[in-house]
Amino acid sequence: MKLVELPEKPIELRNLIAGEWRDSVSGDRLDVLSPYTGGVIGRVPLSNADDVAPAVAAAKEAADKWSLVPIKERTQTLFRFRELVLQHIDRLSHAAAAEAGKTVAEAKAGVLKGVEIIEYALSLQNMDQGGILEVSRGVTCETRREPLGVVAGITPFNFPAMVPMWQYPIAITLGNAFILKPSEKVPITAQLSGELMMEAGFPRGVFSIIHGARAAVEAISDHPDVQAVGFVGSTKVARAVYERTTSGDRRALCLGGAKNHLIVVPDADPEVTVDGVVSSFIGCAGQRCMAAALMVAVGDVDHLIDAIVEHAAKVRVGPDMGAIIDAQSLVRLEADIQQAADDGARIRLDGRNPEPPAPEYAGGNWLAPTIIDDAKMSMECTTKELFGPVVTIVRVRTLDEALALQSTTPYGNAASVFTTRGDVARYVAERAPTGMIGVNIGVPVPREPFSFGGAKASRFGQGDMTGAGGVELWSRVKKITTKWALQPDANWMS
Repeated sequence: MKLVELPEKPIELRNLIAGEWRDSVSGDRLDVLSPYTGGVIGRVPLSNADDVAPAVAAAKEAADKWSLVPIKERTQTLFRFRELVLQHIDRLSHAAAAEAGKTVAEAKAGVLKGVEIIEYALSLQNMDQGGILEVSRGVTCETRREPLGVVAGITPFNFPAMVPMWQYPIAITLGNAFILKPSEKVPITAQLSGELMMEAGFPRGVFSIIHGARAAVEAISDHPDVQAVGFVGSTKVARAVYERTTSGDRRALCLGGAKNHLIVVPDADPEVTVDGVVSSFIGCAGQRCMAAALMVAVGDVDHLIDAIVEHAAKVRVGPDMGAIIDAQSLVRLEADIQQAADDGARIRLDGRNPEPPAPEYAGGNWLAPTIIDDAKMSMECTTKELFGPVVTIVRVRTLDEALALQSTTPYGNAASVFTTRGDVARYVAERAPTGMIGVNIGVPVPREPFSFGGAKASRFGQGDMTGAGGVELWSRVKKITTKWALQPDANWMS
């Protein structure tokens, strides 16, 4: 059973600086392991400030020129990139699946969502980029949207194509030069994207890639010429990157972790609810910030829970659900499940130690869907972001109790409610303290042009990622007030 195309030999990754592929200054490298097999599929440079400095210098020189190119000309290059992404979508999808553990179908969906962001960026050429108004006799006020200069994105392992595309198409279209620091666990998709950016014809330095780990992140966050940083990852690191970047009077939007609540009420439609809950917590093996982490069962919904357990039990690791990113994460998840049992919760479906999908994948990091029932809010499984195909069920009597639980979590990424009643849906939507709300949708990701972003400890900084929020993140508005002659009827306003 062949689930994904793996490289025949490890790929040697390099940084993209000034349009050239370069090794890191230190020469240090890290093995890239496939979650499917545990085998080495690449070697990634461990860059530091000595690599970041020339990348920023080249990007700064490129940004000065790129910002002067009319937006309608900038988008022509992005049109070519879009076409190349679609031409190479299978290659990109297999690369993302091989390094992130996704199924190929999930990886392809991530690329297509990235294409949607590209298409939004392409639409910016036809949107009003400013305005002018005569505010009083002889006086006009004008606004112009301008790029920031050099900006950077620091992205996670779970969406190797999509999350970087949340950022650089919009940032570059607005006239910035962009530096991407992908997760060192998934550098291959980023390198393929960089190759396509160069093939599309972007000028040298407009798009750069710096591989590495903490040293690279800190160097980017500290560099005074990096005017804005977009980050997606854990809350701990999001907070650190935000504080480090903004301490230098530079802009940052850092999206962190989540503990999303799915509220299920007795009137919920069984077909919609069962599919929605299961798809939410097993999609991408639960390794996404929008996954269902806590199901809040309101009243008598045992028939729905039983059906969810039955449906999830049929999910096959490999064909239906991908692998955990690395062995350390698998060990941690297995320990979290055991801790829940030790704390008194009931393991309704135990996904530990499943049969691998085929002998060649025996070394992979496999965990089947797991359902923890009858949990209490005092337990770690209800408060900790597990980040795997595990859903915890807490039972309450009323809808207000369910909403009160959402208010106790430090996270505020997303919440969903499954119901057939409009008043219940509206009640939850108005009261849930999260940035994104779903009604009968387990993964309430906004589609373009609506922006992505949470609240509380799921977001550090103002605004959202993608859509109109992305435009605000990667640009500034300049205001110009003009008077050419004194008017004969001048007053205090002129």
